[in-house]
Amino acid sequence: MRLRLDPATRVIDDATIVVGGSPLSLFRLGAAGARVARALVAGDPLPRGHEPLTDRLIDAGVVHPDPDPESDACPTSAEVTVVVPVRDVEASTLQRMVSRLCDVGIARVIVVDDESRSPVPSLTGAEVMRLDRNLGPGGARNAGAAAATTAFVAFVDADVDAPVDWLTPLLGHFADPRAALVAPRVRGAGGTSWLARFETWRSPLDLGPAPARIRAGSRVSYVPAAALVVRTAAFREIGGFDPALRFGEDVDLVWRLDEAGHRCRYEPTSEVRHATRPDLRRWVRQRFEYGTSAAPLALRHPGALAPVRISGWSALAWGVVALVSVPVGVAIGAGTTAALVPKLRPMQRPAAEAARLGGLGNLFAGRVLAAGVTRAWWPLSLAAALASRRARRVVALCFVVPVVVDWAKDRPAIDPARALALRVLDDLAYGAGVWAGALRHRTAAPLRPDLTNWPPRPRRGKSTAPRTASPGGG
Repeated sequence: MRLRLDPATRVIDDATIVVGGSPLSLFRLGAAGARVARALVAGDPLPRGHEPLTDRLIDAGVVHPDPDPESDACPTSAEVTVVVPVRDVEASTLQRMVSRLCDVGIARVIVVDDESRSPVPSLTGAEVMRLDRNLGPGGARNAGAAAATTAFVAFVDADVDAPVDWLTPLLGHFADPRAALVAPRVRGAGGTSWLARFETWRSPLDLGPAPARIRAGSRVSYVPAAALVVRTAAFREIGGFDPALRFGEDVDLVWRLDEAGHRCRYEPTSEVRHATRPDLRRWVRQRFEYGTSAAPLALRHPGALAPVRISGWSALAWGVVALVSVPVGVAIGAGTTAALVPKLRPMQRPAAEAARLGGLGNLFAGRVLAAGVTRAWWPLSLAAALASRRARRVVALCFVVPVVVDWAKDRPAIDPARALALRVLDDLAYGAGVWAGALRHRTAAPLRPDLTNWPPRPRRGKSTAPRTASPGGG
């Protein structure tokens, strides 16, 4: 399989140092490894024996598979069963969806009626499986997958519009026998309403244009089950979706596959469209319900769902900037950046690299902290704002600055005032759900930050893969 470097990966010092991936990793390479790195940069054929290194680079997110869909090793749509879980969906909508799916040569389409109030009628081109009790989305998907006899199962929600060619880029990844799950980019369906225009810009299901390894604590730490493809054997090996989870069951599935040693990939060259909730009330409720999944997920996967994951020194620097003194906080940030220099030797220009990594890391840490203040921690932020004028200014900046920066960069089809209003409402609803779930499950796990410094002391030939995605201190 062909490989391509992640756009953010940097190969320096005559290819003896590779910096990239998510969480950010630093690799020191010997002569053989440097030949592999130079071939990756040039797009040349890889030297023999590259697999041990490139496997580690793939797992770290430094490089990505670039499958050839025409390869004989790639499965075809004839090896895929599509499972569509539904509850109270109009038959005409389902029939249109099934007809589009059948156009690409799918082996079977199974529509699972999860105890709809009006039972789903017979559909041309699909088998309808009626459940005698409501199992929720995870349980309904499991029921459909249990009936599959193909090597692969695709799950597609009824409110998803999948183009004819959506499966092709995804199936190419299954030429790798370790690949167990591949997901497309899920974008907002668009429209003229505020919500539709906002979701076209900032949908929580849209994980961006860059490919990624899906893993907890990384840039793409989950994918929605709105549309994805799994290897049937791997799916059954881990017991499928957890039916006890009414929300977050897709996140849990990916993490369990990863923990079992399988590879899960995000492939944004395949795009599907997801319908926006039709009104503000249901939209806010959806965000709240997403938040309630944080507590059970944090209990099932300890440490995987920290609301903030940055360097402890970066957290200290920004805390001092916000609450004590800007110059003192900047000095702390500069000091922690300088402390990176000895850790990066014998790099050719350790001071310049430390300035780059430390400076960008501290800026990124500020963005992550602002998201924590406005999202998972907003009840605490509100209490602080009521008690302190300085805290009010800090909280206001955390809400406003990221939206203004993103809006100015992206220029979405929604004015900044409405974009800010919906972003604030989104954060408040999700954060309220996190607290509701934490209280229900009597745990603070989804509220605790993960403060880990970067990088660990490297050993030659080994990846210094930290747990934090933000280098901001020593």
